[in-house]
Amino acid sequence: MTLEGGEGSGKTTQALRLSQSLTAKGYDVLLTREPGGTAVAEQLRNLLLRPDSTEPLAAETETLLILAARRQHVDHVIRPALKRGAIVICDRFSDSTFAYQGYGRGLDLKTLRWMNDWATGHLSPHLTLLFDLPVAMGLRRRRGSHAADNRLDRETRTFHARVHAGFHSLAKREPRRIVIVDARPSPDVVAAQVETLVLAKLRRSHFKKDRKR
Repeated sequence: MTLEGGEGSGKTTQALRLSQSLTAKGYDVLLTREPGGTAVAEQLRNLLLRPDSTEPLAAETETLLILAARRQHVDHVIRPALKRGAIVICDRFSDSTFAYQGYGRGLDLKTLRWMNDWATGHLSPHLTLLFDLPVAMGLRRRRGSHAADNRLDRETRTFHARVHAGFHSLAKREPRRIVIVDARPSPDVVAAQVETLVLAKLRRSHFKKDRKR
């Protein structure tokens, strides 16, 4: 499953809390993130997000770096975990590429989908939680946090508004996979909502707990 959302939406916090909760309940869980998840992919993440670069990244270059990191991540982390029967919780995945590079940067969505399918081998999450928060609130949260400043933090509010709208367009396109979660309440309230949603999905899928526990 994947957790998506704009800047400051709290998805990273919720990914960790969900991972801890499911692990405590006996599930085999892998928590990972994008861009990143492997040594090479983390190096690419640093290139993508560093705010002090004197050479602007073209939107196409940004996309190619993200997809290169994703391929490493899928091959070396995600597919092996899925093969052993683990629940994979990924902080960002393909929908972020469509929202940020497609709707945000204006790249062609059809081309992005083809490239992403090629990079992932058509891998798609069974469930995506979209943490929804007004853009202004998310940016205030982000800038008021202790999170490291990165290149995306310095984008305009207009850019982030396009990304926000893009996520909603994606949710309308795939309502059975993408579930919108109100990210405005406290982290505890959001975590309870997330756990209820995910456990219901696992029960419907008859997902087995880790027999080694």
